[in-house]
Formats: sequence, C-alpha cells, structure tokens
Amino acid sequence: QVQLVESGGGLVQPGGSLRLSCAASGFPLDSYAVGWFRQAPGKEREGVSCIRSDGSTYYADSVKGRFTISRDNARNTVYLQISSLEPEDTAIYYCARSMRRFNCLSTNGNDYWGQGTQVTVSS
Repeated sequence: QVQLVESGGGLVQPGGSLRLSCAASGFPLDSYAVGWFRQAPGKEREGVSCIRSDGSTYYADSVKGRFTISRDNARNTVYLQISSLEPEDTAIYYCARSMRRFNCLSTNGNDYWGQGTQVTVSS
C-alpha cells in the first residue's frame, strides 16, 4: 500500500545539479515526514535532508546551501534539488517515510524506503 519511488539520478560533472524525485503513494505528505538519505560504497547510510508534515525542513551540515528539499502535495511528491555537486556526493540516494515523533534525519526512524536512485559525480 505504502510505496516510495525515487527517480532523477544520473551521471553529472562536479559543480552540476540534479533534481531527484520521490513519488509517494498510500499516504498523504501532510501527515508524515519524508527524508532523503544516501549511501556511498563502504559507508554508512546517512540522512541528507527531510521535510516534516508541517513543511519544516532539515539538512545535514554537509549539504546546507547546496541541496534544497521541497514537496508538491498535489502530486504527493518530494523533491531534492542537489547543486554544486562534488565527487563526495556520489551515492545511492533513497527516500523514506519517517515515523511520527522521530528525528526525520535518523536512518533508524523510518518505516518505508524506496529502492534508491544512483547519483554519480565525476568528470
């Protein structure tokens, strides 16, 4: 019933931008927080950004000023605009639904995950 589907990843040069999409179904975005997470090879999955049901947003320090999270409630879709990209941003990017009252940047506070979309930053 609940489903999250990411799209928009790809190969991009350093300094470039992409817009990632997370299409949610089975629940309204004004009732749950949704976050973006990423995992690079050999690294732990980490929280990148999230948006709560009231529209408040949060970012990891490493992406502040470069990434922007937003949502379109009519389309039930959460977006992540990723800009000024660096090779260190290379990872699989996942979106997930955060459980209520949890820190939405925590990897342990989510009950549904998407399949991920690959972002590769390389010259």
